[in-house]
Amino acid sequence: MNDSLRDTTPDALSVEGVSHSYGDRLALDDVSFAIAPATFAVLLGLNGAGKSTLFSVITHLYASRAGAIRIFGRDVARESGAALAQLGVVFQQRTLDPDLTVEQNLLYHGALHGIGRRETRARQALLLARFGLADRARDRARYLSGGQMRRIEIARALLHRPHLLLLDEPTAGLDIEARADILFLVRDLVRADGIGVLWTTHLVDEVSDEDHVVILHKGRRLANDRARVVMKSAGARSIGEAFTTLTGGGRDESAA
Repeated sequence: MNDSLRDTTPDALSVEGVSHSYGDRLALDDVSFAIAPATFAVLLGLNGAGKSTLFSVITHLYASRAGAIRIFGRDVARESGAALAQLGVVFQQRTLDPDLTVEQNLLYHGALHGIGRRETRARQALLLARFGLADRARDRARYLSGGQMRRIEIARALLHRPHLLLLDEPTAGLDIEARADILFLVRDLVRADGIGVLWTTHLVDEVSDEDHVVILHKGRRLANDRARVVMKSAGARSIGEAFTTLTGGGRDESAA
C-alpha cells in the first residue's frame, strides 16, 4: 500500500480517550488505541482489567462517559447503524439458541440483518463448509461440542460480511485442541479475507510476536504496539514476561 492511500484509509477501529464508570468505580481510564484494517490485534489483560467493559462500549451496549469509538471512520455513538454494520461480534457467553438447528440460528441472524433467506442459505453453506461443519447444519445447537458452537458463532458473526470482527475471550472453556483450531480459523480470516480482528484474552500464549497487542490493566492501557516491540521495550524475552513486568507482577494466567 502506498503512503497516500494509507493516509486516507480509516482505521478499522479507533478508540479515543474512552472512560467508563460503574457508579464511583472507574472501569476504563482514558483508553486509546487504533487497529489498522486486516490486522490481528489482541486486547490482553487479567480478569477484571476492563476488557469486557471496553468490548461492551465498542459494541454500543454501554455508552462511555468520555471519548469516542470509530469503526472505519464511523462514530459508534452518532452513526451507530453505519458503524455497527461493519462489525461482527462473538461474545464470551454462548449465544446460540440450543433448541434451534444450526441452520435456524443462522437464518434468524440473517433476518435480523435484513438478508433474504435464499442469500442467507447461500452464505451459510459457504461458511459452514469452510469451517468444517457442513454436515451439522440440521443438528440442534445443544448437540454441538464447545468448539463447534464457537465456530458456528463465528460463522454467524460473518454472515453480514463485516470488515471487523470482535471476539471476547473466544477460547474460554475450550480444550487445547479446540483453542488452537479457533485461533487458526480466525487468523486465517485476517490472512485470506483481510478482516480486522480484535481478540480479547487473558491468555498470553494466544499472542504471537507479530500481533498488535494492547495491554489493559486496571482500566488503563499500558502498551499498544507489535508484541515484539512491547517485549523489547520491556526488556523481556516473551510477551508473558513483558506483561508481568508492565503490570507490576500481574499473574501469568496462560495455563488457566
